[in-house]
Amino acid sequence: MEFVSPNCTTNSPSYLSISPPSPLLSILPKRVNFKSKFNTKFRNPAKSLVVRAKALQLSKNGGNSALDQLDIERGICVPFRKYTPEAVRSKVLGSRGAILSLIERGVEIVWNLGFYWVTLSYDSLVGRDEEVVPYRARQLRNLLCDLGPSFIKAGQVLASRPDIIREDYMNELCILQDDVPPFPNQVAFKIIEEDLGQPLEAIFSKISSQTIAAASLGQVYRATLRATGEDVAIKVQRPNIEPIIYRDLFLFRTLASFLNGISIQKLGCNAELIVDEFGEKLLEELDYTLEAGNIEEFLENFKDDPTVKIPKVYKQYSGSRVLVMEWIDGIRCTDPQAVRDSGIDMDGFLTVGVSAALRQLLEFGLFHGDPHPGNIFAMRDGRIAYVDFGNVAVLSQQNKQILIDAVVHAVNEDYAEMANDFTRLGFLAKGTDVAPIVPALEAIWQNSLGKGVSEFNFRSVTGKFNQLVYNYPIRIPERFSLVIRSLLTQEGICLSLNPYFKFLEVAYPYVAKRLLTDPNPALRDRLIQVLFKDGVFQWKRLENLIVLAKENVSRMSKTPALQLRDSQGNEQAASKLDLTDTIKDGARLFLSDEGIRRQLVLAMTEDSKLHIQELLDVYRLVEDQVDAPTVAVEVVRDLPNMARDVLLSWSNSVLYD
Repeated sequence: MEFVSPNCTTNSPSYLSISPPSPLLSILPKRVNFKSKFNTKFRNPAKSLVVRAKALQLSKNGGNSALDQLDIERGICVPFRKYTPEAVRSKVLGSRGAILSLIERGVEIVWNLGFYWVTLSYDSLVGRDEEVVPYRARQLRNLLCDLGPSFIKAGQVLASRPDIIREDYMNELCILQDDVPPFPNQVAFKIIEEDLGQPLEAIFSKISSQTIAAASLGQVYRATLRATGEDVAIKVQRPNIEPIIYRDLFLFRTLASFLNGISIQKLGCNAELIVDEFGEKLLEELDYTLEAGNIEEFLENFKDDPTVKIPKVYKQYSGSRVLVMEWIDGIRCTDPQAVRDSGIDMDGFLTVGVSAALRQLLEFGLFHGDPHPGNIFAMRDGRIAYVDFGNVAVLSQQNKQILIDAVVHAVNEDYAEMANDFTRLGFLAKGTDVAPIVPALEAIWQNSLGKGVSEFNFRSVTGKFNQLVYNYPIRIPERFSLVIRSLLTQEGICLSLNPYFKFLEVAYPYVAKRLLTDPNPALRDRLIQVLFKDGVFQWKRLENLIVLAKENVSRMSKTPALQLRDSQGNEQAASKLDLTDTIKDGARLFLSDEGIRRQLVLAMTEDSKLHIQELLDVYRLVEDQVDAPTVAVEVVRDLPNMARDVLLSWSNSVLYD
């Protein structure tokens, strides 16, 4: 090999030129990886038919396992689990010298963390604990780096856990997301060859001489495939990391068993549950075959979205410790000035980013759990690109519906029900008295929206929410800590690219459009909840929803990525709000549901007057959006279904009477 040093930039690293392989290599058998077929989860919780039976069985048996509690809380069934406390124990204690290794590691951890705790206690004793916070926070970050990858990962998790650590320490620990020392190239290249079963030069014609990025569990190189000439990114896992992770997880859980009493008092759950959540995500990230599956799922979710770029994965060149992906030729959001100087339409790019994030959260239920600036690229055609799919989170259909319920309750200013939503989502233990939390939620939300949507930002709300979770027995489940961190990080990226960008001015129109146009029956129910308050129809809310939804359609239709697609002769982006299904469903509901019919009639005759003006105002908002003949044809086609629903409704009322 020889070094070749072109101008080194973020997207053009120095390369190692690799000599072609010997012809004899062509007769060597290639490594076949069957593992990825089986190390997968059922991502769609709705498809699991054994959830209720499992929950019932657990309730009969006591259901005392923390992981069983997680499954019930999520509303999902996980047929394959890489992490269990028993599996970790058998891995750690199943070899000679394991006890001695554990003792040595335990002494190292206790000595370092114990000394740090002594310094904090001394600061508190002499009354200088507040003034030395910045120094102690940096000291903690450096200490976690010295203790190794498990602790670096734990620090990254703590950076999004306001229920466990205070905000000033969280901000310092955020640096761990993209400032980790790399390991030597020779070690990385050896791992690639071992995992793929072929010499490096047999697969790649050149590879960068420096890492493109380094994280807690691995690092990334840029290379060129010899067979096709395509540029790829190679993600390589740190050497000998799995035994270290297993050993540390065993020690974490052993320590957690002694802290259960404190944890239950402060967070409403045992400390072992927190360790189990952490361990499950960490071991998933260690297996790159699972990450390859995550990438394929994201590709499937966004296959019809021309505004989002997901790199394809080369499974034939990947294994459990090596992942080869398509090279993304964009600009990292770690360099906001380069993004601004590139000529990219900033508002269009940010609108695309917010919409993509909300689709992951509320539509797919599978979302990127670590969208820090180093993992997001701005493409020169206006698209947004994501990389690094090791840390993803899954929301069940039930979780998504409860989240939408929380939004509806916020709109309706029903803070008691919002507090109950927190219980249903797992933030509060079942049976917890939510009465003390209701006034705090009301204060947070009303103060945050007091200046209007244009002044709202998640950072201010999260800061107040952090105080709430620190003072009440609230535990943030791992997947929702990822949701919070994801929204905060992406809002931060938006503000770094455009200090005047208002995240909620894009998010609200997206939610409004989903409520108005999504045919999902659950969302139809939420729409009705928004439009009726205390049995009274909210005309103004309907008008606001339509205005916001039209704004979302207008914003998205003007994004450069969609305009480029249209100019290439592809299907044009929707420029109007499609309310056909909503009107059709509304007509069916009016005919079949006596309660809704009565409420709508009352809405039209409220206060002893016909509300013709309100109806006209709504019609003026949608007249340029609705193709009346098309809607009429769709309604006529749906008449048999409407007639069936009316008959069913009538027969039910007769039977009940």
